[in-house]
Amino acid sequence: MKYNILLCMGLILTFSHLSAQDVQQDDIGRDELKLNAFNLVVFKFLDGSYERILDDESSFGFGLLINAANDDDFFDYYRKYSITPFYRRYFSKGYASGFFVEGFGMLNSGEEDFYDFNEITQELERTGDTYTDFALGISIGGKFITKKGFVAEIYSGIGRNFFNTDYSPEVVPRGGVSLGFRF
Repeated sequence: MKYNILLCMGLILTFSHLSAQDVQQDDIGRDELKLNAFNLVVFKFLDGSYERILDDESSFGFGLLINAANDDDFFDYYRKYSITPFYRRYFSKGYASGFFVEGFGMLNSGEEDFYDFNEITQELERTGDTYTDFALGISIGGKFITKKGFVAEIYSGIGRNFFNTDYSPEVVPRGGVSLGFRF
């Protein structure tokens, strides 16, 4: 997990000095639809987002993540779904593009698994319980956009759950590589 966050941070810093072409709001639009390709490939999560551009330096939106995996792979960890509203502030010359900082909230739900050794069957038995929690967090990232509205972004962040039920994790990750369109 820490390796993935460090890798994303390194990619963000590497590509943050690159500048996409200066695209104005009038050329394309103020709405974006994106699919997180990283989460789809690595974790089998359907993770899409909508973002509304407020001005050249800020936007708000929400993401919806659904765990689409039906098996018990290592990567199919606790989260079953999450709804994530966010606000972004951009720090580049382009119109709502380049380096950004994001504050987010995340309603997340899932199942925490426990494994016990059964003395009678001599096998590990999986047990668990579900949880629903709400986290607040921060992310950083970079967004790049073409003149025709194709959007690519990379971001990484972390949030802390506040209800701290017995089964919910203390922290939740947020990140990925998203592709989409501004219209």
